[in-house]
Amino acid sequence: MSYEKPVAIIDIGSNSVRLVVYAGSARVPFILFNEKVMAGLGEGLIRGGELSEASQERALAALRRFRILTRQMEVGEERVVATAAVRMASNGAGFLDRVREIGFDPDILSGEQEARVAGQGVISAIPEADGIVGDLGGGSLELVDVAGGEIRKAVSLPLGVLRIQPTLAKGEAALARKVEKAVEEADFRKAARKRPFYLVGGSWRALARLDMLLSDYPLPIIHHYSMRSERAAELVPVIAELERLKLKNMASLSVSRVPTLPRANLLLKLMVEELKPSHLVVSAFGIREGLLYDGLDAATRARDPLLEAAREAGKGLGRFAEHGALLDRWISPIFDDEREAARLRLAACLLADIAWQAHPDFRAERGVDMALHGNWVGVDGPGRVMMAQALFSNFGGGREFADSDVAGLCSPDELRRASHWGLAMRLGQRLSGGVAASLDRSSIAIEDKVLRLTLKREDDGLYGETVERRLKTLAGAMGYKPDVRFD
Repeated sequence: MSYEKPVAIIDIGSNSVRLVVYAGSARVPFILFNEKVMAGLGEGLIRGGELSEASQERALAALRRFRILTRQMEVGEERVVATAAVRMASNGAGFLDRVREIGFDPDILSGEQEARVAGQGVISAIPEADGIVGDLGGGSLELVDVAGGEIRKAVSLPLGVLRIQPTLAKGEAALARKVEKAVEEADFRKAARKRPFYLVGGSWRALARLDMLLSDYPLPIIHHYSMRSERAAELVPVIAELERLKLKNMASLSVSRVPTLPRANLLLKLMVEELKPSHLVVSAFGIREGLLYDGLDAATRARDPLLEAAREAGKGLGRFAEHGALLDRWISPIFDDEREAARLRLAACLLADIAWQAHPDFRAERGVDMALHGNWVGVDGPGRVMMAQALFSNFGGGREFADSDVAGLCSPDELRRASHWGLAMRLGQRLSGGVAASLDRSSIAIEDKVLRLTLKREDDGLYGETVERRLKTLAGAMGYKPDVRFD
């Protein structure tokens, strides 16, 4: 299932107003356009219970621009939602009337609805998610218990990064009491203990990105980045000592999030103390992706997001549609991979032809770049590295790609296994010329310490020097003797 026309989500939040336009596969759409304006609707609300005129004007100016852009982009479907600030403001209804005058049809999400779609966003990107989602915005913090692809419980707490400022002005102890009371009333402590806490929202993503920079994490991909629970407390004095100018000059750290970073970090520290999660995991998907996911049928939701995205990329960049799935079936008899490894192997196979247009000397590097830096979800850092190693070997780069820091995210055994996938893919690609017929009429198997390639007798001409060499390379890497049989 793919979108026939682009789909737009406009999120009128307490801190920012954002337009994201999606296209492609409905299960894992790619972003055509993404723009945010820090309107700060929640700031005026905190001071007097109303949205300030200045913040409304900033938001409406952004929305007028978004109205023109969505028309010019020929968007087929759009969803406009407002969250905590508009929901709580005494003049929120009047503000939405002004939004309607622009030409949009906005919905106000209740606290529970906001929490549920945030949880849906995490499930969309991390189908195996089993823990508590925390979506931090300017006006509220949503907590969602997710497991087995379902939402068990969802609440909205009055703990946004803008909203807590008056309480924090009275001291950290006052905020700690407020957090304790909110969590107690939400009754989430028992459900959260020793389970992952999934971080959603721009302020917490900025905090995780800062941690990546401070720890020299070698793979600059925020989605599925993991942190120890204790790290939130450790970062409090670190952020206090960092000058704001230095924070602003840190590469990849959003300047707009710097002012709220200390509050976001302090709030995370307090939430960790209350919930006692096993660890922290960042999700790049949240409320906007949750709105898209919520509209999908059950069959589309059930598709693996990594494999769906790899399949789409393979179709767009490869020569032979659906060849990757066949290649994976062909090499699978020689591997005893568990479920997670098997899906990484299949993802690599789906991408096995993506670099054919590149110069031969750079195909291996192209494969590594695609695996490491592609816009994938449903995979963590080590998983990306295993895909990269497989593609590096598949495209002739050898058994070890050069970036030892990135490679260090995996164990030597994982890298070795991934290189074997790549060498097997390389053999299958050469044998078949990238088309189905030769793979359908041949097989590969391990029998008594022998790696045996079996061909039809009438296809004996396929066993050329290059195929023989690649069979020997794969067999040697796996510790077997090579053999060919003609039936």
